[in-house]
Amino acid sequence: MEFDVIVIGGGPSGLMAAIAAGEKGAKVLLIDKGDKLGRKLAISGGGRCNVTNRLPVEEIIKHLPGNGKFLYSAFSIFNNEDIIKFFARLGIALKEEDHGRMFPVSDKAQSVVDALLTQLEKLRVTIFKNSPVADVLYENGHVSGVLLKDGQKIGTKSIVIAVGGKSVPHTGSTGDGYAWAEKAGHTITELFPTEVPVTSSEPFIRDKSLQGLSLRDIELSVLNPKGKPLISHRMDMIFTHFGISGPAVLRCSQFVVKALKKWNLKEVTMSLDALPDKKEEELFQEIVKLVKMEPKKSIKNTLKGMLPERYLLFLLEQNGIEAAEQGGTISNEKFRSFAKSCKQFMIKVNGTLPLEKAFVTGGGVSVKEIEPQTMGSKFMSGLYFCGEILDIHGYTGGYNITSALVTGRLAGTNAAIDTKKA
Repeated sequence: MEFDVIVIGGGPSGLMAAIAAGEKGAKVLLIDKGDKLGRKLAISGGGRCNVTNRLPVEEIIKHLPGNGKFLYSAFSIFNNEDIIKFFARLGIALKEEDHGRMFPVSDKAQSVVDALLTQLEKLRVTIFKNSPVADVLYENGHVSGVLLKDGQKIGTKSIVIAVGGKSVPHTGSTGDGYAWAEKAGHTITELFPTEVPVTSSEPFIRDKSLQGLSLRDIELSVLNPKGKPLISHRMDMIFTHFGISGPAVLRCSQFVVKALKKWNLKEVTMSLDALPDKKEEELFQEIVKLVKMEPKKSIKNTLKGMLPERYLLFLLEQNGIEAAEQGGTISNEKFRSFAKSCKQFMIKVNGTLPLEKAFVTGGGVSVKEIEPQTMGSKFMSGLYFCGEILDIHGYTGGYNITSALVTGRLAGTNAAIDTKKA
């Protein structure tokens, strides 16, 4: 059996690569080890599928802190607006939501997956499901085929490896592609979890006093050993039984991992600002003013509504203030320290949940060894990479899928062009 192009992996980048190669007239085989294609797409965006993001390319690259700049060339060929047009052509209208996130009008991820599968069918792409690949075969500096675990060998002129990283393993991403890349001479940069909840052994985490508490529109920072912010994100967060989670935390998580490693630390400090629109002094003056107006009122009632009640009571306690105490009896010194806690409550964190629990894998095939305009290997002729196996990672919000679809498009297109030369 012989094909022009073999795509390994039926996730977002693999589906896009197979379609792109098929549209160039290549005879394509798409192989996936699972029984269902597009499993990661089907669960993305909470089952609604955040297909891409409509922010300008510059902004998208900023939201891909892991080697996003490598994608400048790729975006000049096929970008997020092209993704929107591509889906429109497949009959999937998209709508824009907060922060530029694009979702199908149907609000169903499955409709996106179905449209891609229908296109594969139209292009007569052969699909092998439940077919794990044992090895990728190379001969004299060129790809020659794949060996399936059932012993079947399939010859080809071009191979696209689109097997994902190691995050969300139940969708099939179990890191199979790294060995095939190394065999072709590629470097795999150190893998680490990104977009992952953060762990802490602070007493208030261990005693679960804040477990389940959500804070809206806060600013969270990861601090370096000198107490300066490495990164800050303004979003929502939640306290859990093992640490902290939620959008702001996920975005900060890779910086926690990097700081622990860089400075060889057991713990990193994060600073939580629950009232990012107010300055500390302004907040202090506001509290003093409120207390002066009704000095006999309990401090809990005076400050009601300033913060979610559970967090307010927690911060009062942290600063040695009794919630039922009359405001007029509390020293200004205590109010100052309370105002400081509202603005910079320090949380010591000691790591993250493991890679298997992460939304995204950091690290992968080094982008220095990949042609930025084609996604082709610089070492092995006819070999292409796309999606999360590459050392490219971004925040959640449609950025990783954008990277997967763009790299998939380029890999599939160029794998097909390659076969015409061969």
